[in-house]
Amino acid sequence: MKMKTQFIADISSDGKKVDSLFALKFKKPPVDYKSNKQGKWFEMRLADKTGEMSVKYWGTDEKKTMDIYDSISKGCVVSISGIVQEYPKGSNNFSISVDSALDTLRVCNAEEYDIGDFVATTSKDTGSMMSEVMAILGTVKDKDLSGLINLFIEDTAFVDLFSKTPAAMEYHQNYVGGLLEHTLNVMKIADNVCGLYPELDRDLVVCGAFLHDIGKMRELELSGTLIDVSHEGMLIGHTVIGHDMVARKIAEIEDFPQTLKLKLLHIILSHNGHKEYGSPKVPQLPEAVLVHHADDCDAQVDIFLRLKREANTEDSWIWDKKIKGHIYLE
Repeated sequence: MKMKTQFIADISSDGKKVDSLFALKFKKPPVDYKSNKQGKWFEMRLADKTGEMSVKYWGTDEKKTMDIYDSISKGCVVSISGIVQEYPKGSNNFSISVDSALDTLRVCNAEEYDIGDFVATTSKDTGSMMSEVMAILGTVKDKDLSGLINLFIEDTAFVDLFSKTPAAMEYHQNYVGGLLEHTLNVMKIADNVCGLYPELDRDLVVCGAFLHDIGKMRELELSGTLIDVSHEGMLIGHTVIGHDMVARKIAEIEDFPQTLKLKLLHIILSHNGHKEYGSPKVPQLPEAVLVHHADDCDAQVDIFLRLKREANTEDSWIWDKKIKGHIYLE
């Protein structure tokens, strides 16, 4: 096994030599040079657990370039050597240039790499987090909601996948175990706010917080070395998938109250808060408002903390396209 010594988060010096392993996210078709130079070049996006970066392969032999292009596919791990380029200068926008005459690019066999270098895992203990989730759910008093919860947590396949699924592809908690970590945080935030507002239906809030993102279990999938979106996830989306998962379980419970069903499904459908963010409905219940803001609070704080940790600059601020704004670092 080749030890991975360079990670994308550390590649930030113009002219630096790179010689490491990366996972392929996508590739673009080879094209001719604009000049009369012979050969073809192509661009690809490579990733590891710390981030992703564009790479350009500059070929001089067209057949060799096409052979290399055809040998790589989404999710495979490649060993490359090349030079870091910053363009434009001073932009902090880095890519890797691979010159076919000087550098190398080849596909690695599975025994040559550790998948943990490419797909990050939560730093927290999943068993402990799942126990916390179960403990909070155990305080739900409503018999119908409690019965619904049991249908989920007594399903070992559900619990196993729930514990492994990422919370997102690129944004908050985008790693194995991220959905469990995010859900627990949302449940804790929402439960604490319930203490401030006794009029809220705490059981409904806790159940909604637990179930709000379960559609991501089918929206996101681990595809080899990458977190990817499933066809169902791309075409339907986790909000509607989650609604359907919960509706099917409710159908298994005799005489489940219709109004309670509608309220819970509304929380799931409205948890993103805005239609432009993927919510078919905007919150119309105080409990739905709470779950939405608890969800958004955890996601935003996680994003800001991660970007602050990963900032590689002596400046006091960074601007990031994910949040479309500045983050103060001091």
